[in-house]
Amino acid sequence: MASKFWFLTNLGLKKKFKTKWFLIANILILLGIVAIVNINTIISFFGGEFEAKNEVVIIDNTNIATDIFKKNMDNTNTLIGENIETDIQISKEKEDKVIKELKDTSKILIVFNSSEEDYLSAKIISEGTIDVMYYQVLMQSLSATKTEIAMTKTNIDKEELAKITQVIKVDRKILDEEIKSEDENMEMIMSTVFPTVILPFFILVIFLIQMIGAEINEEKSTRSMEIIISNVSPKVHFFSKLLSSNIFVMTQGLLLMIYGGIALVVKNLFGVKDASSSITDSIGQIYDALNATGFMDKLYYIVPLTLILMVLTFITYSLIAGIFASMTVNIEDYQQIQTPIMLVLLVGYYLSIMAGMFEGSILIKALSYVPLISALLAPSLFMIGQIGIIDITISIILLLLFNMVLIKYGLRIYKVGILNYSTDKMWKKIFKAAKTKEI
Repeated sequence: MASKFWFLTNLGLKKKFKTKWFLIANILILLGIVAIVNINTIISFFGGEFEAKNEVVIIDNTNIATDIFKKNMDNTNTLIGENIETDIQISKEKEDKVIKELKDTSKILIVFNSSEEDYLSAKIISEGTIDVMYYQVLMQSLSATKTEIAMTKTNIDKEELAKITQVIKVDRKILDEEIKSEDENMEMIMSTVFPTVILPFFILVIFLIQMIGAEINEEKSTRSMEIIISNVSPKVHFFSKLLSSNIFVMTQGLLLMIYGGIALVVKNLFGVKDASSSITDSIGQIYDALNATGFMDKLYYIVPLTLILMVLTFITYSLIAGIFASMTVNIEDYQQIQTPIMLVLLVGYYLSIMAGMFEGSILIKALSYVPLISALLAPSLFMIGQIGIIDITISIILLLLFNMVLIKYGLRIYKVGILNYSTDKMWKKIFKAAKTKEI
């Protein structure tokens, strides 16, 4: 019996791996990931201005605003945490002539004029629209320039003026002793690191559900299922199907990680060399943030626990997919019956990415124990400090127990449903089969 089990498992793996579809799909996935990660380089290569500097031409009729404006542009970049590059050019030409030169360009003209009422006035002139984010940078810098000039004209001491206009230094303190100020870095982690792990897992679970359902329904619709079951037991067929499908999906997940690494290497070697696109700097920033939160010290047990949850969840969804697929006779029926599974999975995904909004909620903590969504939600809550190792351990234990129940009663349903070609009173047949003691 063991030899038949491994024969079916190997046969299932060969059908998945040794196909042109698998090779072509993975080539496309690799190219897609590389393209997405290197989108700025690709746009620049084809003549786009993704990484182009903002060109600003200044006509300064006050003779004092330009230097102050340049300084305030740098300060504004620091405050908003961006590195928006600006190439500032000083023009001595008349305004009308410079406006003519703006034709068919992306340059921005700023004209400074003195004002008796407002100390300083300015015009912003461009051929087309200005990016909303960059326009806000310009407006903040212009406002700061006006304030500084106003202070200068009111004879404020230069040292005092320097103190007033310099970027504010903030000493961040949190009164709650149970919260560390470094925990604020979790916002970046939840918006960058976490989605890169959860989204592929979410997609792979959906792929697993679809794959198992399609394979079982194909075998039933072609009547090859009758030949298979006449040679092996439903139990052997069931487990070989689940094992081959899970090995395939986990291998695909590993390949996705490798493709991501290749994309990062390509970006580092051939990407546009500036502060905004340096992958080394980006990874360094993420590492520093993770280290500041103490996350790196916990990595040695966070990763194994998360992997265990993910593997067990793959098994859970493959068990459910196999059971449901056995009771359907075509892919259309399976698509309908799998809808509740997809909805639960989708709820778990959205809860995981919005976990920070439910801080202190007992309900969200309780939901992290639910087997079908615990692999999505529990790691998220653990990272933001809402649950601990004991809670994740409970989630793992509950997931194991849930899988054992699925195996016990699922095999009964599978045995009855695998050779059943009628969808009449499907749920009644499922419950009746689950009550049957023999498998």
